[in-house]
Amino acid sequence: MITPARIAIAALATMFLAAAAQSAPRLGPETHQPLPRFVSLKVDKANVRRGPGVSHRIDWVFLRRGAPLEVVAEHGQWRKVRDMDDAEGWIHHAMLRATRTAVVTAAPDAVIRRDPAPDAAPVARLETGVTGRLRACGPLWCQIDAGGYRGWAQKADLWGVRRHEAFE
Repeated sequence: MITPARIAIAALATMFLAAAAQSAPRLGPETHQPLPRFVSLKVDKANVRRGPGVSHRIDWVFLRRGAPLEVVAEHGQWRKVRDMDDAEGWIHHAMLRATRTAVVTAAPDAVIRRDPAPDAAPVARLETGVTGRLRACGPLWCQIDAGGYRGWAQKADLWGVRRHEAFE
């Protein structure tokens, strides 16, 4: 017998399953790694194509080794990437590496500090557009190597790391 209580329980179960499916990470069909995820450009020059394969036209060329990119899709040996300007295109996986980098987005610059605290001693100032290697990220700060300096930058001043992401 279908009762109002059973209908309510079924509705709650449906909502719970839908929420669980949304929170589960989506994995790439080729690498089985999370999508989206951040990587960096391994080479000095890489063609970005309209589709996954050399038969697709080249839309533009990346010319900055170490640039952070976000992988948003996979198809065979090709990765669909997004850059900090939200431009998307396909690039061969051999042009990418798992090393994490970030670009300073704070204007006019970002202060990197000795420790992950706003009152910690400053180490250096990084201009907008500077790219550095991420070593670790906590809730609000990331340790970054850039321009020969190592220190902690506020996560909000960087592109190449998610707001809630943490890693060592």
